[in-house]
Formats: sequence, C-alpha cells, structure tokens
Amino acid sequence: MAQGGGEETWSTTVIVSSSLRGHDVATSLQSQHHKVRYSESVESGSIIFSLSGVAFLLANAQDLFVTSREALFDRVEKFISVHRNCFLVIAAALHGPNEWNLMFNIQQRFLGSNLRIIPVHNSADTVKMILTIAKVTSKPHLANIQGRLLKAKTHIVEISNVWKVLDRI
Repeated sequence: MAQGGGEETWSTTVIVSSSLRGHDVATSLQSQHHKVRYSESVESGSIIFSLSGVAFLLANAQDLFVTSREALFDRVEKFISVHRNCFLVIAAALHGPNEWNLMFNIQQRFLGSNLRIIPVHNSADTVKMILTIAKVTSKPHLANIQGRLLKAKTHIVEISNVWKVLDRI
C-alpha cells in the first residue's frame, strides 16, 4: 500500500504481553495498523514479531534499580532461552552513569548470548526502534535489502579503479 510521498506502509501481527495492555507502545502499534494480539503466556513486558523472528523485552530503568539482580537475571535468562533473536529495551528519560552501569552489568552477565541491549528515552523511541528492527528482519524486506546490498557491491566492484588495475596485471 502506498502512502503520500511514495513510502510503503508495513503491517504485521505483533504478540504483546497482556501486562502491556493500555501501554503507550501497544497503543502506538495498534494506531499504526499492526495487528496486536495480547497473550498471557509470554514473558511480562515482551513484544514479539513472530514473522521477523525478533522479540523485545521492555523494561524501565527505575524499575530495574529496585529489582534484585537475581530476579532480573532470572527474568532475562528465561526470555533469552525462549527467543533466539532478542533485545532488552531499557527506557530512561536520561541515561546517566547509573543507567549505563546497569546496562554494562547486564551485558557483562549475558556476554556471548543472543541478547542485545538497547537504551531508549520514551515510548516513541521504543516504537520507532522496534518497528525498524522488525521490518528489516522480516523475510520479504530482508531479501530486498540483501538484493540491494548485492547490487551495490557489484556496482562498486565494476567501477573500482583497484579492480581495473588488478585486471590489467
């Protein structure tokens, strides 16, 4: 479907934790015409794009500060054991030294796992970021992006002076 300006709209089904019912992020996803399906059986605070194979666990930095490290690590461990391509989204109005230290500790604990940590400032940032990641990892868009990268690589090789010199040698 085309919008004004030639942009293509993208819509998908999103599985959202029932704990996020009424949350700004879930409301924004619905207003952008994504099919939001609430589920009690997914981790609290999670948003899953099954067609893209990505999952996001939303967390507020202030809430994480009052949560015990063990409880936090158990929750994240459970999340990454279920989802192979997952992101922990940590929201804070300002990412100061305490927030960066928290993210560093989580990252250090889960180093080598499939978890990536993304700091965001508000719900609008969160929605924009999760939709960007979900869109570029969805199969039709991924194939399109890979095709464009291959074309760019071929074009660079064809016009490269280095390749012309090597070809003459």
